[in-house]
Amino acid sequence: CRENWHKRRVANRQVPDCFMSAVPSNKPYLIRALHQWCVDHGFTPYIAVFVTEGVQVPMDYVKDNEIVLNISPDACQQLSLDNEWISLKARFAGVPRDIHVPMTHVMAIYAKENGQGMSFPVEKTTPPEPTADKNTPISKGRPSLKLVK
Repeated sequence: CRENWHKRRVANRQVPDCFMSAVPSNKPYLIRALHQWCVDHGFTPYIAVFVTEGVQVPMDYVKDNEIVLNISPDACQQLSLDNEWISLKARFAGVPRDIHVPMTHVMAIYAKENGQGMSFPVEKTTPPEPTADKNTPISKGRPSLKLVK
């Protein structure tokens, strides 16, 4: 990085280009944090998604290339929020569906009850297909206890 000290102005400071290009997106981290905040406080986390060919959602519910998904533990199963994809299983009109959304297509995450959350710019690139080993479920629904004697 020191060899290529091309300077760029960021917030009135000079920052080398090598630092700017090496920084990964913070969007997946913010989405995971806001999802956890909603769940911890009893709110219902919703995500607004920009729908294109790379998005797997029930197209009957898409309006103006957008869909809003309830990603609360009560509404979906096998939720996975990794750095490139959001994957889950949910029912639409009683029909189970596999949902796959590129992180780049998430426009916002917010609490249904009060609208608090965050919006994001939509990037129109398609990331690589999700792989089974990267999609570790975050939540398997409600926790349960078993009486052991």
